[in-house]
Amino acid sequence: VRELEADISFRVEKEEMYQFFVDPGQIQGTRITITGKDVNHIKNVLRMKKGEEISVSNGLDGKEYRCGIEELLEDEVICTLRFVKEEGLELPSRVFLFQGLPKADKMELIIQKAVELGVYQVIPVSCKRAVVKLDEKKEKSKLTRWQGIAEAAAKQSKRGIIPEVKNVMTMKEAISYSKCCLVRIIPYELAEGMEKTKEIIGSLKPGEDIAVFIGPEGGFEESEIGEAMESGIIPITLGKRILRTETAGMTVLSWIMYQLEG
Repeated sequence: VRELEADISFRVEKEEMYQFFVDPGQIQGTRITITGKDVNHIKNVLRMKKGEEISVSNGLDGKEYRCGIEELLEDEVICTLRFVKEEGLELPSRVFLFQGLPKADKMELIIQKAVELGVYQVIPVSCKRAVVKLDEKKEKSKLTRWQGIAEAAAKQSKRGIIPEVKNVMTMKEAISYSKCCLVRIIPYELAEGMEKTKEIIGSLKPGEDIAVFIGPEGGFEESEIGEAMESGIIPITLGKRILRTETAGMTVLSWIMYQLEG
């Protein structure tokens, strides 16, 4: 029985569709070339063989390219395109998460879950109440780490793109950057009741760029809320309870995903 269970488990694992990202130039007609660290992962970790099917995305157009492995070379894997899934797995709107810098490694969790929920970009924001202050060297190191987490989460959740983690911005810079979005919201404990929140979320339509501002531990200062409101950003409430910064963003993104895909 144990041997049968092990065999079933192995076959279930093998049936999983693995996803990899390539540069657009690596897709040439029906020939797709995979290079870099994914080669070792395919050959030595997943132990995939010629003929097995994988999913490839170019990180830009949201399409899923299904292809079969043709050759396993020393430093590249050659695949042949079988078909393209045009609809992709992306939200019908671009969602920008402006996240106040949290303490410790909370940002890593926030990025991971935001990517799973369909966010288009994550913009770290240095707010007045943010405890974390990054110098240029630390910021570069953090951004590399955060972008790697975004890529891993995009692979795991079968995203068609790799969401970009932008350079850290001040609140003023973030507000200016968000002006490309048609809908801009900021959770605030003194905002109107849930009916207003329901109205705003319920009115979201596919194709609208959406900006979501989330404060760090301790939230935004009143001056920051005032600056945001002067720019047209709408304050909303997340309910009667106070949510942690890592929970607040996931709550709003979940509501947005439900509205756009429901």
